[in-house]
Amino acid sequence: MIIVLKPSTPPEQIQLFADKLCNDYEVKVNRWDGVHSTVLGLIGDTHTVDIEYIDAQDIVESVKRVQEPYKKANRKFHPENTVIKISDNVSIGDGSLQIMAGPCSVESEDQIVEIAKKVKNSGATLLRGGAFKPRTSPYAFQGLKSEGLDLLKLARKETGLPIVSEIMRTEHIDMFENVDVIQVGARNMQNFDLLKELGKTQKPILLKRGLSATIEEWLMSAEYIMAGGNDNVILCERGIRTYENYTRNTLDISAVPIVKKLSHLPVVVDPSHASGKSWLVEPLAMAAVAAGADGLIIEVHNDPPHALSDGAQSLTPEQFDKIAEKLVALKACLK
Repeated sequence: MIIVLKPSTPPEQIQLFADKLCNDYEVKVNRWDGVHSTVLGLIGDTHTVDIEYIDAQDIVESVKRVQEPYKKANRKFHPENTVIKISDNVSIGDGSLQIMAGPCSVESEDQIVEIAKKVKNSGATLLRGGAFKPRTSPYAFQGLKSEGLDLLKLARKETGLPIVSEIMRTEHIDMFENVDVIQVGARNMQNFDLLKELGKTQKPILLKRGLSATIEEWLMSAEYIMAGGNDNVILCERGIRTYENYTRNTLDISAVPIVKKLSHLPVVVDPSHASGKSWLVEPLAMAAVAAGADGLIIEVHNDPPHALSDGAQSLTPEQFDKIAEKLVALKACLK
C-alpha cells in the first residue's frame, strides 16, 4: 500500500502517523522523503488496513494498494531514481554512465594490473574480474578464488578503480568484505539463502538476471536483498535464453526501459555475456546506452585467444578504447 502525504506535513506529524500505522496494523512502514512529497509504503499483510480511514486524514494526499509482489524495489514506493555511491568518485543511477571493464577471470598479477591500467586510461570507472568462476563444465578453469580477490585488490591499489567480483556461496561473504561491488551471477539469481545474507550487508550488489527469468522474478530477487535491509541493488541485464542459438544469449534491450519504469533501481547491461561474440559488444553496448542504461559491464582481456575463460567475447584493450570513446560521446548526445 502506498500513502502519499501532503507537502506541508511537519516531520514530527509524519513520524507519529507512521508509528500509529505500525502499531494499529502490524505492518512495516518504509518512508521516502522526496523533493515535493513524502511517500509511506506499507509492507506486510495490508488486507485489514482501512483505506477510507487513512484517506480521511488531513495529512494524506492519496492512498492506493500495490498489486505487484515486489514492494521495496517498486518505483511507486520510491518515485525518484536510487543513486548508489560506490566510491568518492563513482555513483550509479545519477544520470552518469559507469563502465565496468576487465577480464572474465583473474589469471595473474601481471594480467589484471595491466588490464586495469589500460581500461582506466580508456575511461572505465570500475574494474571487473572473476575470482570464483561458475562454469558449465566441471573441467573448465574455476578461478583463482581467494588469490584472485587479493590480485583484484592489488590492481585497485595500483589504479584506484573500485572492484567488482562475483560471489557464489554464503560462506564467502566475509571474504568479500573489501570488494566494492559484489556480483550475484545469473545462476545464483534465485539462490535465496545467498540473497538473504547479502541483504544483511550494506554492500552494493550487482544482481544479474537469470538465464530464463522473467522481469518480475528478477525484481523479486532484488526484493529479497532489500527486504533484508540492503537497498544498494544494481540490476544487470545480461541476456536471456531463447530458441536462437547464433548468440550465446538474447539481449533483452527492452528490459532496460521496462525495469526503469517499474523500479527505481539502477540498471546496467552486460553486452559481452549477452552475445558471446566480441564483434557484437559495440552495437549492443550502444543500444543499451540509447535505451537508458546507467552502466555497462564489458569483458576486456589483454590476450583473448589465450584467455582461460570466455575469450571469444572479450575485447582487447585497444578495441575497448575505441568503443568506450563512442559510448561516452553517445551518452553526451542523449543528455
